[in-house]
Amino acid sequence: MSTDLPRKPRVGHIRFLNCLPLLWGLSRTAGLLDLDLSCDTPERLGNALVAGELDLGPISLVEYLRHADELVVLPDLAVGSDGPVLSCLIVSKVPLDRLEGEVVSLCTTSRTSTRLARLILAERVGVNPVYRDRAPELATMLDQASAAVIIGDPALRATVEASRTTGLAVHDLGQLWREWTGLPFVFALFAVRRDYLRRHPERVRQVHAALLAARDLGLAEVDRVCEHAAQWGPFDEPILKRYFTEALDYGFGDRQLRGVAEFARRVAKADGGFPTGIRLETLHTTEQF
Repeated sequence: MSTDLPRKPRVGHIRFLNCLPLLWGLSRTAGLLDLDLSCDTPERLGNALVAGELDLGPISLVEYLRHADELVVLPDLAVGSDGPVLSCLIVSKVPLDRLEGEVVSLCTTSRTSTRLARLILAERVGVNPVYRDRAPELATMLDQASAAVIIGDPALRATVEASRTTGLAVHDLGQLWREWTGLPFVFALFAVRRDYLRRHPERVRQVHAALLAARDLGLAEVDRVCEHAAQWGPFDEPILKRYFTEALDYGFGDRQLRGVAEFARRVAKADGGFPTGIRLETLHTTEQF
């Protein structure tokens, strides 16, 4: 008789504050006990999902669009914004329209935010800077550059400190996209590998339900989330609550799908970044754009 135990689903979790309500909810339910959870940056989690080192979890929008044939989207769950997101920024020493030929540092922790920034600068602002990849530390990124694209907790810190920092302008990528297109922006989707879904459909549905329940509980108890997080980090309770309840959008419905399609269309037009006829398949539906 075999003594092998079933393997827990290997699930990714973004280690930034933006997914803290989800982690809170998982810790308050039985969700954590049923998952083999890996915490990392969006870039590394996406790489692990594509490589088969994870079974499901968040993946940046750019990486999803490149690997849509291998993945199925979990509906009603994403990390995005419908306006200012506070933690995906262009921080600049000069006005954006003066960045032609200037060096712009790109953080190495997310391909979606950096691609969105490049698209906005080229197509909306009309400038073509020189881009350099840098580790996500704002002072270092700006040391030999006129602007920096930065995400996550360092970006949120830059948003909070903007009013006290002279000589730097903070441009919110979520707000810039919303003003340009009138649509929300999805920075990361939650997806499952198609081969894993084929082998374990019921397990995927259970994990999906657990993630949705965790998100809902984390947002329902957001005051407690903020109270505890403020004890150990640089952000106070009001900014955390604004971040979790006003800036971030954890849903994925029709408007978010339109935002994804619009981004794919604009990037394809700009540089042929994605194949045409992408099929976005969720557990329930399939859309093509």
